[in-house]
Amino acid sequence: MLLTISLKGKNTQDLGYLLHKNPYRAQCFDLNFGKVYVFYPEVGDEKTTAALLLDINPVDLARGKVGSEKDGLFDYVNDRPYVCSSFMSTAIVRVFGTAVSGKCAKRQELADSKLDLEASISMLPCMGDIEFVKEIFEPLGYEVYTKSYVLDECFPEWGQSPYINLTIKGKVKLSELLNHLYVLIPMFDRQKHYYVGSDEIEKLIKHGEGWLSTHPCRNKIIRRYFSVCKSYANEAIKIISENELQYEAEQNTDFEKAGENTESKKPLNKRRLDTVLEKILESGSNRVIDMGCGDGKLTKMLLDEKSISKIAAFDVSVQALKRTAERLRLDTLSDVKRKKVDLFLSSLMYLDDRFKGYDCACIIEVIEHLDLNRLRTFENVVFGYAMPKTVIVTTPNIEYNKYYGISEEQLRHNDHRFEWTRNEFDNWCRNVCGKFGYTVKTDGIGDFNESFGSPTQIGVFTKCV
Repeated sequence: MLLTISLKGKNTQDLGYLLHKNPYRAQCFDLNFGKVYVFYPEVGDEKTTAALLLDINPVDLARGKVGSEKDGLFDYVNDRPYVCSSFMSTAIVRVFGTAVSGKCAKRQELADSKLDLEASISMLPCMGDIEFVKEIFEPLGYEVYTKSYVLDECFPEWGQSPYINLTIKGKVKLSELLNHLYVLIPMFDRQKHYYVGSDEIEKLIKHGEGWLSTHPCRNKIIRRYFSVCKSYANEAIKIISENELQYEAEQNTDFEKAGENTESKKPLNKRRLDTVLEKILESGSNRVIDMGCGDGKLTKMLLDEKSISKIAAFDVSVQALKRTAERLRLDTLSDVKRKKVDLFLSSLMYLDDRFKGYDCACIIEVIEHLDLNRLRTFENVVFGYAMPKTVIVTTPNIEYNKYYGISEEQLRHNDHRFEWTRNEFDNWCRNVCGKFGYTVKTDGIGDFNESFGSPTQIGVFTKCV
């Protein structure tokens, strides 16, 4: 498994500074799946090439090693030692980690510069789909060159090999090149050698920052990256889309009016969760239930609040609960914190006794995923059955979609069943109050626009005494 990176131009031996690897000394690194060798097959004034060679023993993979499955990852006969896959992505981050982050203490100006770089990958699995390879790399500014092979020259009827040798050339930062490779190499292979948890979403967002959100094949890349877990793919698409929409809106904002307001620079989801936590603390609640917890970001914030003595979180999705458990690190929590939180599988359509006994219920970006004809059941469950003293509901403001450039026929997310205007949300809140004996205060979250309001609507309901 071989990756080479070449720098052309002047003073090309500076590639050693960027990669933090001496061009005149071969190095070996032990990883739990094999050995990684870094060496320079070519060092010159006009071109310098660094090579990363990954040596994996297929017998070790079959028998199982540290970090592998209980009975091993694969059969004894497998292509893992030869195919460029997630093993290579892991090696890139472990061996070239500083370069991936874009840091270079001795030559930072070089790390921040676009350089004439070339990367070659041996045996990239793409099922012979050369056009797809170009579709992925060309929008990133690369020239793409491929070389394919027949499976066996003695049996031409077997057709072409599913693997190709790929070379990409472009004027890019080294950190950009490495992050592109980190994300896209396993996307072609569509399988990973390690357990994929919810933290993989954060990894994708981190390494895709600055390029993935605007890539014309963004959703295809994300779905192939998470080919074994569609729920992670959907969550990543949702987060990246929302952050990009918020960023675009902020670019159109009058920054002179915004001044030094750093709050407006926060991603919308962060501002939403911060606002909800603020409302919870203002209500004086110390027993809180997160209804439809998703990946558990709010639950994690509640767990870290000393004034909150009891937390419950549930979701209709088993995968969502797994992600929440991973985010909370339940296995390593202290006994005190572990007793503080209760995760369980349930639905907002159920009259579940576990919903009762909480001061505050949070339903954050959930109701828009329900069919309109099921809202009455939701209201009865939360306001009529659970009856917490405080209920906090957030939902998108469809009017703000115009500010994002979304057409009137389109909703903000594929899974949304509806989105309300500010008047529609206010009317729904008042109807709920009239039926179940609550008062409500509504507001907006995110940058305010005179014509469209704020991107998120929030209603804080308080039970009448």
